[in-house]
Amino acid sequence: MIGGIEGFFIALYIFMLAAFTGYEIIARVPVILHTPLMSGSNFVHGIVLVGCMVALGTAETLAGQVIGFLGVVLGAGNAVGGYVVTERMLEMFKASGERK
Repeated sequence: MIGGIEGFFIALYIFMLAAFTGYEIIARVPVILHTPLMSGSNFVHGIVLVGCMVALGTAETLAGQVIGFLGVVLGAGNAVGGYVVTERMLEMFKASGERK
C-alpha cells in the first residue's frame, strides 16, 4: 500500500484522469441518449454511495470519518438528484391530456 504524499498524488492523478475521461465521453454522446446515460450514471452513483458508506464505517481517523461522511452526503444528493431529473425527463415523454 502506498501512503503519504506519494499516495495522495497517485489518487489525484487517477481522479484527474477519471474526470477528463468522463468529460470526453459525455461530450460525445448524442442528445437522444442523455436519458439512458443519466440512468446509468444514477446506477454508478449508487455504487459510489455504497463505497462511501463502507469507507465511513471502516474509517479510523477523524479525517477519514469526515471525508467518508462528505462522500455519503454528496453521493446521496447526487443519486437522488439524478433520479428526480430522470423522472422529470420521463414525464416529458408522456402523452398530455386529451387528444382530438
